[in-house]
This record gives sequence, C-alpha cells and structure tokens, in this order.
Amino acid sequence: MNRRTFLAAAAGTTSAGLAGCFGLLETRTAGQPPVLSDRPDAVYHPTHVEGMQMEEMGQSGDFAAAVMYSYPHRFWTVSGSAVTKHSIRSDDAAHVMVAVWDPETGVVVPDAGVSIAVTKDEEVVSEEVIYPMLSQPMGFHYGANFALDGTANYTVEVDIGGLSGVETTGSFDGRFTESTSIDLDLSYSEAEKQNISYENTPDRAGDRTAVDAMTMMDMPLGIAPSPDELPGATVGTASAGDAQFVVQAVEADRFGGGTHVAVSPRTPHNGMLIPRLGLEMTVVRDGESLFDGELGAVLDPELGYHYAGGLDALKSGDEIELRVTIPPQVARHEGYETAFLSFEPMTLPVA
Repeated sequence: MNRRTFLAAAAGTTSAGLAGCFGLLETRTAGQPPVLSDRPDAVYHPTHVEGMQMEEMGQSGDFAAAVMYSYPHRFWTVSGSAVTKHSIRSDDAAHVMVAVWDPETGVVVPDAGVSIAVTKDEEVVSEEVIYPMLSQPMGFHYGANFALDGTANYTVEVDIGGLSGVETTGSFDGRFTESTSIDLDLSYSEAEKQNISYENTPDRAGDRTAVDAMTMMDMPLGIAPSPDELPGATVGTASAGDAQFVVQAVEADRFGGGTHVAVSPRTPHNGMLIPRLGLEMTVVRDGESLFDGELGAVLDPELGYHYAGGLDALKSGDEIELRVTIPPQVARHEGYETAFLSFEPMTLPVA
C-alpha cells in the first residue's frame, strides 16, 4: 500500500486519530511550548499533540516496515541511567519515524538495529542510526530529527540489522536474524507538513494520563497483548517506575518443558510494550529459592516481546520478586521522559 492509497480517505491523514481531538486543532507554524518545570516522575500528558504524515510501507526478508514524518520535535535519550534532551536543531526539517514488524503476525520487532539513509535524486541527503523510541500515540518505533533538502520526493533506505541478544520462539524460531534493506518513498512538502494537525494542550499538560493511542491503517502499533490475550495463566501485574509488569505462567512445548515465566513490561494507560531493559527474578517456595537470576529477552508470536525464565513449575504460595537492573534504553517523546527510570523491587504472590 502506498502513501496516496493511505491518504485517500482524508486529507488530515492520521492526525484525527491521535488523541480523539476533532476540535482545537491548529496549523503548526512556530516553536513548541516550553517543557514543564513541574513534571511528575511518571507518565504525563505532554504540552502539545502532533499528528503525522504516513508515507510508504514495504517488506523484505522477515521484516515489514513503514516510514512517516511529522514536525521536528524534542526528545530524550537514555544511556544507562542518564537522560539527555535533544533539542530541535536549526536545520531540522522533520521528525522521521520508522516502524518495523513481522508481516505474518503484526508483532512489532524491537532491538532490530535500524538505520536510514535519505536520498534525493540518488544523492544522500542525510543518514544515521535512528533511535529506538517510545511515544504515547504510537508506542515503540525508531526515529530521529532530519535535515531535508526542501520539498521533494525522497527515498528512505531502511537498513535493518536483525535481532541481537533476543531469543526467538515458536514460529519465530530462527527468524529476524538476517539483515535486510527496504526502500520506501517519502514525498516531503513544507506546505503539506504545515497541514499536519497540532494542538496545544495547556489544560491537560502535566496530568497523570497519556495521549490516546492512534488508529492506523494496516500498520501495527507497539501495544503489548492484554493479559486475557496471552497464553497460559496470569499470575498478576506488578507496578514500579510507573510501568506495569504482567507476569504469565506458560506451559508449551516451544519453551522446552516446565513453566515458562513470561514478564511483559508495558506503559500505563495505553499498554505500549517497553523493551530494552534489564530484569532479574527470584522465585521462592517455603523459604527456598527456585530461580534467582536474569531474565532473557524473548520474541514470541503469541507473547510478543517479553522477558522470561524457566523452572519446573509454579505452585500456589510461591513468591515472585522482580527487580529492574537497567532502565529501558529507549528514547522517549515528551510525556515519557520522566517515567520508567527508577524502580523499586516488586513482589507477587502466586495464588
């Protein structure tokens, strides 16, 4: 599906679905509101809500990808526990975003090592590794601000390095490891960009809530499966750092026997998956430790991206402790940059 097919339904593209905002929309023409000085150490409603322009989708190897753009905007990167703000540079023309997923199941693929090169008339305009990111409307994606050479038709070469350090299970076993490249068209126009929706939200800015997840045509968002959609039995949901951790006990042959304890981190409000963190688990029964160690990242067609460890069985009365050792190493759009950074240990009893 190309961008014109996608846009045929409405000139406003995806913007109307971003936050249920059908009023108070204005054309984006100037600088953004300042960052709030009293932000909570949690998810909060940002100072403004932007739409986006959907461009082309494509597929190669094990991956499908889509490219889109919006106004350049500030974002924050995380390295270890240090958070760095990236302000808009004078030559930034657009915030270019790429989504990557499995074309068979629609499961979003984090940790894929994505870089892009933007070309015009076969000349490279800009290229760089783009950041794994979280945004409230879109969830997990890859993105960065880019300088572009004015209104033109561009080609975005999306280079996907493949999964690294992530186990694949079930029908995903052995997949997503080979690198590939997907060329996608991006038709950029300054005038068209100015028609992308933009709303200042001073009445909601800083509230402990989030912008609604957008509705997109034929493109999956990085939303974690709800507990009732997951296989196995739900042990419970723990919370820390304003993130939620759904713990699932799964018995399936694809996990090699015993009980596969799957922990699925996600955001509050929208349930967006949170990847790229360090997680440890201890399971205690009658004062004896049954499991005590690091959980590995796993990509599964039913459980999606999660963290897991195996043991013979979970029983009623067992106690699970979860400890986040490394905060999520993902960049954040405004509203997520103060959350998911500091975590207390979490304890769940097994009923």
